[in-house]
This record gives sequence, structure tokens and C-alpha cells, in this order.
Amino acid sequence: MATLQEITDRIKGAVGDDSGLGKSLKFDLKDAGVVHIDGGSVTNEDKPADLVMTLGMDDLLAIGAGSLDPTMAVMTGKLKLSDMGAAMA
Repeated sequence: MATLQEITDRIKGAVGDDSGLGKSLKFDLKDAGVVHIDGGSVTNEDKPADLVMTLGMDDLLAIGAGSLDPTMAVMTGKLKLSDMGAAMA
């Protein structure tokens, strides 16, 4: 299984200098920690975000690998969103 640092590094590589989101996003990986994205900044700081996505590390990896559909993850409760409107924007 990937570590929090490996996940953070992968997200940093994907985000680059600017996430293009226009909002802040936090992956709350429960006991594994958090990944916070704001513009080009990707950290493990647990600070407020416009959208918090709560899921287990295994589920995040499965979504990234394409073996878990994000919509199904939400529908089955594996992925919880703090603000559905922000997630849809």
C-alpha cells in the first residue's frame, strides 16, 4: 500500500503549479492523514477547505487505479463529500 507521502507526491505531480480548481480541496484519509490542495500548494496540513472528501486510503488508491468508480463510491458511502455543490462545480 502507498504511504501518505507517496500519495501527496503523486498529487503534487498532477497538480503542478496550479490545480485550476479555484477552490481548496482536502482529502481526509481518516487515520492515514490528510492531503490539502489549494492552488499549486499540496500539503498534509489539516486546515479548512471548500470541499472535504472523506475516504479510506484503499478507496482513494482504487479510484486512482480506475477499479472504483467515484460515483459508486459516493453512492455506497465509501466516499463522503462535505459539499455536493462544490464537488459538482
